[in-house]
Amino acid sequence: MTFEIEINGRMRRASVERSGPGRFLVTLDGVVHDVDASRTGEHALSLLLDGVSREVQLAPNGLPGELIAGLEGRTAGVSVNARRTRRGPAETDSGAGEQRIVAPMPGRVVRILAAPGDLVAARQSVIVVEAMKMENELRAARAGRVTHVAVTPGMSVESGRVLVVIE
Repeated sequence: MTFEIEINGRMRRASVERSGPGRFLVTLDGVVHDVDASRTGEHALSLLLDGVSREVQLAPNGLPGELIAGLEGRTAGVSVNARRTRRGPAETDSGAGEQRIVAPMPGRVVRILAAPGDLVAARQSVIVVEAMKMENELRAARAGRVTHVAVTPGMSVESGRVLVVIE
């Protein structure tokens, strides 16, 4: 399979082919890498990349194809196939029903960036959660009004807990 991956604003091309149980040939920008991957937690992978061991955390960021990636104490926003799935402004601003911003993994609420009654834009950060020593900004999928904030700064949260509701 071939993917377009945007990492902190930089577009990369990757293709992934299974080469055995837990093993993959990953071509990134034309360079082939041998990868042995195993899941070590709900959002964690242990990778042996060209013979070098790496622990990687990948967590959803509230939008389809949007992830937060953590490696060696650093975090980055990652979009997979964003040009194929990204909607235009008219579509992004529309939509029915409430959106629930949930904790992608267990952690601690660091900052709340929107209060009940606030209007938020599509992709606007609404809350920051620290998990595995990384701060993760969680964003609104589309524009709306914050109707409920279910947590307070410093509060511990479990994976899947509703943090903010937007209509």
